[in-house]
Amino acid sequence: MRIFSCPSCGCTLIFENRHCSRCGHRIGYEPESDRMVALNAAGNDWIDTRHGGQFRFCENAELEACNWLLPADSRYRFCLACRHNRTVPNLNDSANINRWRVLEQAKHRLFYTLRRLDLPLVDRHTRHDGLAFDFLADPPGGPRVMTGHASGLVTIALREADDVERERMRVEMGEYYRTVLGHFRHETGHYFWNVLVRDGGRLDACRALFGDDRADYAEALQRHYENGAPTDWQADFVSAYATMHPWEDFAETWAHYLHIVDTLETGASYGLSITPHVAEKALLSTRIDFNPFAVEDFTTLSDAWLPMTYLLNSLNRAMGLRDVYPFVLTPRILEKMAFIHRLVRDHRAGAA
Repeated sequence: MRIFSCPSCGCTLIFENRHCSRCGHRIGYEPESDRMVALNAAGNDWIDTRHGGQFRFCENAELEACNWLLPADSRYRFCLACRHNRTVPNLNDSANINRWRVLEQAKHRLFYTLRRLDLPLVDRHTRHDGLAFDFLADPPGGPRVMTGHASGLVTIALREADDVERERMRVEMGEYYRTVLGHFRHETGHYFWNVLVRDGGRLDACRALFGDDRADYAEALQRHYENGAPTDWQADFVSAYATMHPWEDFAETWAHYLHIVDTLETGASYGLSITPHVAEKALLSTRIDFNPFAVEDFTTLSDAWLPMTYLLNSLNRAMGLRDVYPFVLTPRILEKMAFIHRLVRDHRAGAA
């Protein structure tokens, strides 16, 4: 995600800012024009200080869970991202509110990326199997909520917003990486498999790379948790979980594709150029001076990603932290990512 500036004073903003720390203006994100807006109050509405447009905030802004804007005359109560919520936890509980805000922050970053890729975002009000989210707390006495996807409905367990609980699950499950944003990216990968592969006429091409999705999912799940991943899984799969079933392979690869394009845009917005003082200088050098959401050839992304991950991992190690990206992308994995890149590119071309 790129960095933003306050339109009023030029102060650097982050995506979640609700006020400018320098000039004090109220700040909102306007998704239709993809920009941050500095605002002055006008009764119940807000006026764009630069262009004069009139806006309202999403209703979830009152709970400090959203900073997205709608036109003042919109018929909607919620913004483009929050309209996809089906269920939120009991917000009378302050612990629930704080965890829900963490989920919303990740979800809004996801929606930023999906919109930048021009992917179709259909909610449950438009189609019965449109994209929707249930954010659920574990009921007293169980059973525990399971994060997952079913026919467009993504369920996220509220406990994933608890850093301690999430790290405990990461260690117990032997995962390299487990984040709230990673969950959103993975689960929406299942939704976009439905939209772009199943409904987009790309099943044969997808099966040639990821395997036959008609394999029994329940049996695959049981086999995975009883036997684990094959010993040589790293050659063909981006994660051990991706070996479980072709659907999971696609969703894991989709999540990593979103990791790449979003992080590269951040690098581009900072004018990142990497020229390390090592013997492999040519291999680990890059200049991220392109828009990763608009490139035609996936190789442009993958060639920049390797140097980026070396830098990010080295910076984290210098701070005594785990690698940001502890994964090795083999030629087979890159081939799968290139397929996803073509899916996205072809959808955009068809929509245009």
